[in-house]
Amino acid sequence: MKNKVGRELPDRVEGYKEIQPYAGAFESLGDRVKTSVKVKSYVPGTKKLLSSIDEAIEKTGLKDGMTVSFHHHLRNGDQVVNQVMAAIAAKGIKDIHLAASGLFAVHEPLVKLIEDGVITKVTTSTFNPGPVAKAITAGKLKKPAVLMSHGGRPRAIESGDLHIDVAFIGAPTCDAFGNLNGTQGKSACGYVSYAYADAMYADRVVAVTDNLVPYPCCPIEITQEKVDFVVEVESIGDRNGIVSGSTKITEDPVRLKIASDTAKLVDSAGYIKQDMSFQTGASGTALAVASIVRDIMKERNIVGSFGLGGIHNYFVQMLEEGLFRALFDTQCFDLEAIASAGRNENHIAISGSQYANPHNRGSIVNNLDVVILGATEIDTDFNVNVITGSNGVIMGASGGHSDCAAGSKLAIIVANLTRKSFCVVRDKVTTVTTPGDTVDAFVTEHGIAINPRRQDLLEAVKDAGLPLVDIHDLKALGESLVGEQTPADLTDKIVAVVEYRDGTVMDVVKMPKEAAI
Repeated sequence: MKNKVGRELPDRVEGYKEIQPYAGAFESLGDRVKTSVKVKSYVPGTKKLLSSIDEAIEKTGLKDGMTVSFHHHLRNGDQVVNQVMAAIAAKGIKDIHLAASGLFAVHEPLVKLIEDGVITKVTTSTFNPGPVAKAITAGKLKKPAVLMSHGGRPRAIESGDLHIDVAFIGAPTCDAFGNLNGTQGKSACGYVSYAYADAMYADRVVAVTDNLVPYPCCPIEITQEKVDFVVEVESIGDRNGIVSGSTKITEDPVRLKIASDTAKLVDSAGYIKQDMSFQTGASGTALAVASIVRDIMKERNIVGSFGLGGIHNYFVQMLEEGLFRALFDTQCFDLEAIASAGRNENHIAISGSQYANPHNRGSIVNNLDVVILGATEIDTDFNVNVITGSNGVIMGASGGHSDCAAGSKLAIIVANLTRKSFCVVRDKVTTVTTPGDTVDAFVTEHGIAINPRRQDLLEAVKDAGLPLVDIHDLKALGESLVGEQTPADLTDKIVAVVEYRDGTVMDVVKMPKEAAI
């Protein structure tokens, strides 16, 4: 047989695959399946820059029953999800699986799309209390939501458990060929780490930007060979909405006591030391812990190896003061962190997979010494709930909670013992997010409960003068203050499935009777 240039070729070559004769420079280009990745071939002259989101929907071939994904780095300031989903609905497309890495109160318009059958399934690793979470709790979603962890989501994408047809990436800065970054532009949000797996594995990738720059965009965070199309819009969001909770040290004396006792526990256990690694959330109590640890590190001339996770101003200060050699960043929690990501080479972008995927060659949480985490509830077996309130209403998803608890050497839960009319410690949590065998201690204003599984930790701090108490005694004290707790009154309808980071099922969320419609 002959190829396009007239060369005579054998029908077969021993030890080589089936021969396909050359048919022209661009004739053989098109979609090819390679393992679980659909490879896109770019033909020179093809226009990547499209006129609208509508055109992107048409070009990607989006249709009923497909899965679309988004990232959440603009948090409660995001406008990409609402714009894209409104355009999908306007085209009459139904039965969409919405696989956003996070959903917030700003996404209230999605509720009507759920009610109308445009969105029939939701998979996410971050929820903030809001209309979408309440709608799912009320059973309005046709299929159960899937609540993952930050490490579980890229694991699912990479393995093919979560197949994405079209990924829409909010790009604060982008060029016409799809090179993009999250650290520049009017909507700069910091690194877009949670979109990396989507860009790598989705069948089609659309960059949505409000800052189109001349080629090449510099620096490049996600590169052009991963992006099919680019759409310029007026705005992808308001970055002031990134600060969607407390990012200041608490001034509450009760929480300051919790923070002080937590720092003493970390120190007494021997973890404030040269080359230590550390992660906190952005709550006022967690930041107070970081502030105290920072002071101890300064006093003793300790230099830590890294700070990890969602990055806030207090970690930025510690990096700039030389208290950390590096920050590993999956998302920015405030504007100071965004600025640091754009200027400091030791403020390093990492993917969600590099952060916490339990099935890769070694995620960074496995190098983590100490993590400070919160809780909606904790039970006497140290199982933690951060997904539902005690009334069964969805308030969040795992985020990095279960990932960091599993990977770190010391996982500490901090919380007030009582909140309003309920005790945080229960016989059984309403929804298990993080298993108790990965939780080491629980610190409240009324004492510190150490998991009996950690006899080594108990031995290390027994003479430190810490207010140690049995978790059953904490429960009894809390109930003496606010009354005995009763379980949520739930129906049999399952509205969400809670996946552990490895893809196994940790729990299910059932619709509360008060939310029934």
